Amino acid sequence: MLRKPDRMTAMKQLISQVKVNFPLDQPDIFRCGPNNTCIGCPKKLLDLVDAEINYWEAAMAQGVSPSLGDISRFAKMCTNVNRGLKRNNVPTQH
Repeated sequence: MLRKPDRMTAMKQLISQVKVNFPLDQPDIFRCGPNNTCIGCPKKLLDLVDAEINYWEAAMAQGVSPSLGDISRFAKMCTNVNRGLKRNNVPTQH
């Protein structure tokens, strides 16, 4: 029988997946499209995800354990950001 990970492990796994799938370290993504045709600014969306990652990494390093609600909210935010990136034709990995 497989055991579910504890909350710290689950958040770390989620953060790892986001870092692999989102282009957080590609500076060319952080610019507006031609004629400012963005549908939800990819730069702002990725900044939001990056800030959340930085917060949780720092909090967990200090021993703060995320609640199940925190993990769920972060996962939902990432799903919505992924949707916004796709609308702007920003490549993500899957």
